[in-house]
Amino acid sequence: MSRDRESSSSPLHILDARLHADPSRVVLRPFHLGWQANSADGGRARALVADVAALSERRASAEYRHVLSDFVERHWQIEGMFDERYLEVEKSLELDGTHYSRARKRLIGAYFCHEYTYAAAALMNPSIVPHPDQSGLHDGACRFVMSLRAVGEGHISSIVFREGIVERDGTFTLWPQTAFATSAELVDASLTDADGAVEVIRHCDSSLSNTVIFPITEQQRGGLEDLRLVRFDHGDRDFEWIGTYTAYSGSSIRSELLRTRDFRKFDLEPIKGKAGRNKGMALFPQKIDGRYMMIGRQDGKNLYLIRSDTLDTWDDDGVLLMEPKYPWEFIQIGNCGSPILTDAGWLMFTHGVGAMRKYALGCALLDKNDPSKVIARTREPVLTAVDADRAGYVPNVIYTCGALKVGERLLIPYGISDSAVGFATTSVSDLLQLMD
Repeated sequence: MSRDRESSSSPLHILDARLHADPSRVVLRPFHLGWQANSADGGRARALVADVAALSERRASAEYRHVLSDFVERHWQIEGMFDERYLEVEKSLELDGTHYSRARKRLIGAYFCHEYTYAAAALMNPSIVPHPDQSGLHDGACRFVMSLRAVGEGHISSIVFREGIVERDGTFTLWPQTAFATSAELVDASLTDADGAVEVIRHCDSSLSNTVIFPITEQQRGGLEDLRLVRFDHGDRDFEWIGTYTAYSGSSIRSELLRTRDFRKFDLEPIKGKAGRNKGMALFPQKIDGRYMMIGRQDGKNLYLIRSDTLDTWDDDGVLLMEPKYPWEFIQIGNCGSPILTDAGWLMFTHGVGAMRKYALGCALLDKNDPSKVIARTREPVLTAVDADRAGYVPNVIYTCGALKVGERLLIPYGISDSAVGFATTSVSDLLQLMD
C-alpha cells in the first residue's frame, strides 16, 4: 500500500511507492542473425540449422538439456516457445525436418531465440485509466490499468502494464508481477512489413501485468513511445480504451492509435492525415459537440486543439490553445495526457521545458463546452525534479502521460528523469486553487 511522504517543494502529496528499471525482467524474443528470411536467402540461418543437424542425437539431446538447465526457470512455457520458433524457421527456410527428433527441433528453436531485457535501461512516462473490470470493489475504490514506457537493449521502447486498485483517499495497491513476462503475439505474422494496422493479442494464460507489446512494423522498429491512454465513451457507457503513441522508425516519427476493449486484443493503427506527423497527441474521453477532439503540439512548441469526424484521420491544422508564458516553459509546452472532465471544466496536465532543458509539470483548465477556451493555468510548476529525483537516464525530467480521477481526488503517476516512476495524489479543488 502506498503512503504519503512529505515534500516541501511540491503542492502535491508525493507517495512512497516507486517503480524502477529492472534488468532482471526478461522476455523471450526471436533472434534473427541479421537475416530476414522473406527477403534474403537466409544463408547464415541455413548454416546454423545445418550445424545443429550434424550433431549426433546424443549430443543434440545433451545440448538441449543444457539449454533447459540454464533457462527453464527464467521463462514461462519455454519449450512451447521453442516449438513455435522452430516451426517459424522451418517455414521461412523451407526446411524438411521430418527426420528431426523433438529435442533437436527445440534446440534449433532455442538457437533462434534470445533473452531481451525490455526494461533494463529505463522505465518512465506512465498513463492510467479505469480497468474494464470494476466488479467487487467498495467505498468508491477504482481498479486501474497503468501503461508504462519501458526501454531496453538498443534503446528500444515497448509498452508494459501494471494493474492495481486506488482508494478514494488516493492510496493505492499494485497487483504483483510474476517472474515471467510474455510478449503479445502478432495475429497475422505476414504483416510485419505492413504500413497499416496490425493486431496483437495477449497470451491467453498471461496476465496483463506480465505482458509486453513490442514494436512490430517498420515504422515502429525504433520504439513505441509515450502511450497516452484514455477510456473513451462512445455513448451509453459503450467504452473503448484508446491510446495515442509515437511510432519511431529510427529516423522518422508518426502518431498511431492503440485500441482495445478488453486489454486482451489490441489494434495498432496509424493516424492518417497531416496531424499524425506530430508527437504528443492526446484524445478527449468523449465527443464534444459531435466531434472527436485531441490536444496536440503541432509546431513542436505550442499546444493546439484539433478536431476530427473520425478517430483514424486528423487533417485539422487546429487552433492555437496555449503558448509558453512563464520561464519554466519558455522552450516548449506539451500535454501530459488526456484532459479530465471535472465540474469546473476540462483539467489538463501540461509539461513545460525551461532553462537547462528541465521538464516540469503544470496544469490548465479548459472550458467544458468549448475546450478552445483556456479558463486558467498554473503560474508555477505543480511538480518539478528536486534532489535525488534530478539524477537519471535523462536528468531533470518530470513527465506523465495521464492521471486518474477517483471521486474528487487524482492519482498521478509520473516519470522521474526517465529512470523511475513515482506517484502523487491531490484533490481537484487544490489544483484549481493553484491556477489563475
